[in-house]
Amino acid sequence: MNARDIILRPVITEKSANLMDNKKYTFDVLLTATKTQVREAVEEIFDVKVKSVNIMNVRGKDKRVGRYTGKTARRRKAIVTLTNDSNDIKIFNNEDEKEDK
Repeated sequence: MNARDIILRPVITEKSANLMDNKKYTFDVLLTATKTQVREAVEEIFDVKVKSVNIMNVRGKDKRVGRYTGKTARRRKAIVTLTNDSNDIKIFNNEDEKEDK
């Protein structure tokens, strides 16, 4: 399985942005992905050293539009902690770097 298939997208919320200061990054991952697969995928894609991986299953929520009800898709979320000597993951492009180029 390809590393880009395991890591689906970064989760950008206020809480996850605050965790980035402590070298903790949050990603949506494949529903069948294990901690080992997530560790190897993050190390391969971003060229960093992973200290630990915590994974949680997020169940779908009930949603209503008028009289119609449905559920949002369930997902799997991974919080990846990097080692202290590792590089940071650049999720956002800095505006200063764009102006220099």
